[in-house]
Amino acid sequence: MLLTDEAPAARRAIDPAFRRDIIDGLSRSPKATPPIWFYDRRGSELFEQITDLPEYYPTRTETALLQAHGQDFAKAVGEGRAVVEFGAGSARKTPHLLRAIQPAAYVPIDISGDFLHASSAQLARVFPDLPVLPLVGDFNGPLHLPAAIDGLPRLGFFPGSTIGNMEPDAAVDLLRAMRHLLGDASMLLIGMDRIKDRQRLVAAYDDDAGVTAAFNLNLIARINRELEGDLPIDGFAHRALWNDDKARIEMHLEAVRPLHFHVAGQCFRMAAGETIHTESSHKYGARDERLLLRAGGWEPVRGWTDPDGLFALVLAKAGRAF
Repeated sequence: MLLTDEAPAARRAIDPAFRRDIIDGLSRSPKATPPIWFYDRRGSELFEQITDLPEYYPTRTETALLQAHGQDFAKAVGEGRAVVEFGAGSARKTPHLLRAIQPAAYVPIDISGDFLHASSAQLARVFPDLPVLPLVGDFNGPLHLPAAIDGLPRLGFFPGSTIGNMEPDAAVDLLRAMRHLLGDASMLLIGMDRIKDRQRLVAAYDDDAGVTAAFNLNLIARINRELEGDLPIDGFAHRALWNDDKARIEMHLEAVRPLHFHVAGQCFRMAAGETIHTESSHKYGARDERLLLRAGGWEPVRGWTDPDGLFALVLAKAGRAF
């Protein structure tokens, strides 16, 4: 039976990891929450809208690179690999890669189960001869790949510069975990956003239509719905800023007035102007990309970027294990 938002709280299952991360994040000073919790079904839908915005260059730039360099990928990667996509979402870019390299199987991984299964079914219709094996899970945690790809060489696919959402140490840990999961003969094709002018960067995360603001504020709605919260959505404003010292865009939810609210039975207060840091998006130079990959157990093989140097795709092979 489906439970509506109005169902009694006692009948709704609370995700313990979501509860832990939100309570811990709101208890810190300064307050901060992990970006993975943006992606309930509504959050995933809003992010797909963001990727179509005129200000949001990463998706269309990366897609153009995937379209333009299919022959390069095929030559460098070879046929018959199992493609394992981390954080697949709608998998809108993936068909360009699949057509180019003719893989033996495709394993999309995403934390949003409903969204993942819908996109996987659509992709299976486009590629009827390709085994599509969706895996619901958090790629930051332990994963077990489907037995159907045992023995196949793997190509990890991590587009969208999602690696930039992590602090450098955590990014290295994730790359090492991917190296361990994918195996010694594996390769990784990863999208990495480049450092560029501040105005263009901020605009990409604070669009005129307010879609990114809605995406950020949807976290408040999710907390209220799933954790018995009473946070006033009109008490927060979306903020995006460039942190030059750390080469990253930061997204925050700023209290527009003094706030007093509850989450999962616990009480919290925020002063006017205080923020919840909800996401960071680190940007890289060419040298930074190589250093990060090598620290994570990957040896860069080739790279592609657009004429303006906005975004890069980097292909790496498994290096030494950690």
